[in-house]
Amino acid sequence: MPRQPESEGEEFTYDFGDMDIFLPDEDNDSMTSTRHKRTARDNPLLTWMNERDFFLAELLWHDGCGDHDHDSDLCPGCSTSTPHQHRCQDCLDAQLYCCACIVKDHARLPTHTIQEWNGDFFQRISLKNMGLHVQLSHALGNQCILPQRAFNDDFVLIDTNGIHEISLDFCGCETSQTHTQQILRVGWFPSTSTDPQTAATFRVLHHYQILSFESKASAYEFYHSLVRLTDNTGLKKRKDHYESFMRMVHEWRHLVMLKRSGRGHDLSGVMGTSEGQCAVLCPACPQPGKNLPDNWQDAPKAKSWLYSLFLAIDANFRLKRRAVSSDETDPSLSQGWAYFVEENSYKSHLSDRAGETQEKSTCSSHNAVNMAETKLSQGLAATGVGTVDCARHNMKHPNRVGDLQKGEKYMNMDYLFFSTLRHSMLDAFNMSYDIACQWHKHLWSRMSSLPPSHHLNYLSKMVRFFVPKFHLPTHISKCQTIFSFNFTRFVGRTDGEAPERGWSNINPVASSTKAMGPGCHRDMLDDHFGNWNWKKVVGLGSSLLFKMKEVTSEKAGHRAAFEEFDSMIAPENRMAWKAEMEAWEENPNDTTVSNPLQPKSLAITQASARLGLARLEAEELERGVHLLLHPNVSPSVFIGSGIDLEEEQRRLKAIVDTMGIHAMDRQKLTILRTRISLRRKLEAWRQTQYLYVPLVRTLVATSATSDPENAEHMKLWLPSSLNSKACDSCLQDVEWELRFAQAHDALEELRQCLHIHCSLLTFKREAAWGALKSLALMLNKVDWRGRLQDLLDDDVKPLVDPFGTQGEGRRKLTWIWMMDGVDSHADGGNADGVRIEWCKSRARALRWAEEVELLQEEMRRVLQFLKWQADWWDSRRDTVSYSEGLCAYAARQANIRHCMADHFRHLWAPFISPDSLTDIPASSLPLPDLMMPDMALPELADLL
Repeated sequence: MPRQPESEGEEFTYDFGDMDIFLPDEDNDSMTSTRHKRTARDNPLLTWMNERDFFLAELLWHDGCGDHDHDSDLCPGCSTSTPHQHRCQDCLDAQLYCCACIVKDHARLPTHTIQEWNGDFFQRISLKNMGLHVQLSHALGNQCILPQRAFNDDFVLIDTNGIHEISLDFCGCETSQTHTQQILRVGWFPSTSTDPQTAATFRVLHHYQILSFESKASAYEFYHSLVRLTDNTGLKKRKDHYESFMRMVHEWRHLVMLKRSGRGHDLSGVMGTSEGQCAVLCPACPQPGKNLPDNWQDAPKAKSWLYSLFLAIDANFRLKRRAVSSDETDPSLSQGWAYFVEENSYKSHLSDRAGETQEKSTCSSHNAVNMAETKLSQGLAATGVGTVDCARHNMKHPNRVGDLQKGEKYMNMDYLFFSTLRHSMLDAFNMSYDIACQWHKHLWSRMSSLPPSHHLNYLSKMVRFFVPKFHLPTHISKCQTIFSFNFTRFVGRTDGEAPERGWSNINPVASSTKAMGPGCHRDMLDDHFGNWNWKKVVGLGSSLLFKMKEVTSEKAGHRAAFEEFDSMIAPENRMAWKAEMEAWEENPNDTTVSNPLQPKSLAITQASARLGLARLEAEELERGVHLLLHPNVSPSVFIGSGIDLEEEQRRLKAIVDTMGIHAMDRQKLTILRTRISLRRKLEAWRQTQYLYVPLVRTLVATSATSDPENAEHMKLWLPSSLNSKACDSCLQDVEWELRFAQAHDALEELRQCLHIHCSLLTFKREAAWGALKSLALMLNKVDWRGRLQDLLDDDVKPLVDPFGTQGEGRRKLTWIWMMDGVDSHADGGNADGVRIEWCKSRARALRWAEEVELLQEEMRRVLQFLKWQADWWDSRRDTVSYSEGLCAYAARQANIRHCMADHFRHLWAPFISPDSLTDIPASSLPLPDLMMPDMALPELADLL
């Protein structure tokens, strides 16, 4: 049985074995809060306020000689009459000692701070000036017969309490080690490997690395904190060692990364490191050979979906880097060994495609696509970074990070994407990207422009593309179903927003990395990504447990909600809707298959009108009638965009009107952001309007006021707001067609609302409901309510509540929609809306059921991965038996994995033990079997 790690201070606390793990006792439920009488202990600050004079006096006591007896001539250390006027601020002793005693006691503590009493006050004095000589490579008290003084007797040591001048003697014996090795053996890190004159203790490098992880403090801030600890007045001129400190930090980060990845245990050495080998892997993601069953490729369809990899692509434009230094002057030490891609191959690929233009978005106006060429890059070598992350557990994957030179271009993201696939032996991938609907088009044809090492047989892989849930509402309605996690099978409750959650942790580093050279910039981010991954690994026990507890409850609730809703549907409708939904789930990209999530009665009005106008404009262009005044915006698109902006203004007005005068700051901030976004849209649209209706420029200028108008009150000056001579009749005809279609849409929506409203008014009459309850008592009616309930205001909601606070994956219908005949066409019933909601309710139940299975599989994978990693470290002990340090480190790593696995297994026991899983498995639901659809991968752009 592995031994529980003890708390030690000599190692790092965040990664492979350099982190000692405290595993709390989860079964300790005896510590429960009890009521007690409030005492002064409950508010210690108030108590302390009354004792400030006492504390202040004690602080000042330390500025004097304290309890020192001035009449005594004997040094308390050596009992001689030598003057004793020195004390150490770092030792747990306030007495004054003579110079000889201080030097003797600090022979192995050369960085302690010594003070000397000058008769009036204490002043700082260095141990070097007191005569201390530090002898390396010899035991305490043994003198070297051939000591070699450090160059010019000028050696500086940086420690956690300041910057110290030290008189250092190297060993010059015949069997002595090199000067660099002698320094390393005492736990100091030299700034150079040739005649070092500056070093930093392992302790201060470790301290700064952890501090930078948690506080994101820059090396500049940390170093100058040490300068102030040494001399807070600035009166003494000292040599600046900041550049040396930066170099040592850079080298230290790199060496610790190599150490934790086991490169010191490999006979091939550092240069034998392969790409991505130093990255901290995600134990919960499928890793063939590490945490998957031996026969995982032969798994049946009902189980094979569990072995797919969920990845999320995103870009961060905070992590920019200025155009300083170069790869020749400041090379990366990692060379693609961790999270960044190998730089030479990456840059070669980008230079080969530098002249390519990027196609514009055919979905919403995605800035990531349309503004990729215009991203401000003046003075910048990198405008940000692109990444491919684990979409389920928010970890960085090996060789999936790269600098962006000018916005979020396809050529950058393509390289990162194919770097992901070429390193994986898996067969199925679920890719999330906020512009996936546009980016995935022609993706496989663009693969030919990449290096041969990045080519793959995509027909042997199943790659599905999604848009993250938070970004999805900004896309057109077609994308909101085809690329939705909520309506696609075999994805569980994945949301695809993992990268967005991780940026908040790394963004503060940008202030210090933006001025770094290319190599230091990449290596520092590699180190921070490794720390982030390790913290996620350690937290998997609690994070997966929290998810499982929530999912188990939600699964039961949504399953019951769907079964109740399903029981109210007529059998013929149920069979038809189920067949339609299953057919679409098998081929969501096939346009010949009807999409059951799209309304059939409403989409033929405005959509068909816009389509007809677009076709008419195309025919006019063929006849040579050129009406375009803007290269990308036709008259119908211009007017249609104006009507859409008008609708956005109306919605914003409604929200502002309902806020009242006591709105919270968070609500005000949301309104402000919405106004800014809407104003930008209006200003961009206005530039096109000036081309088609020049008179508007004058109208805008004359109506302008000194105070800027809120976006929702800005007048649009559409053709209907102008007289007949102010604009071209063609624009008036276009608006007529679109307004006519808009009126039909509004009429249909009104019919639905009236149907719902009338039904509710009839039901809510207090007389009828009160009479029913009274008669029930008189007639002794039992269980007469059935599905009827007291109607509350919260129950009065439409099928899809536009003001609902819950997302699509969590919302539930109110009981008013659970009545018999809800899917009937009689009396103007909304059968189309009920069908869509039935399909969505069914999808919600399936997603929660899938999530339970997926979490159970992830728990199993984590335990198996930790066992594999522990065995791997144990095997390192056999290959390096000649070094006790290597063996001890490998044993410690293996022990940590064993302890983590035991702890996680204890936490997850109720969910991973078959005997304790009392919940009904998802396969027994009265829903379709969870089987992976057979989906070929032709050119996906042809299917959209």
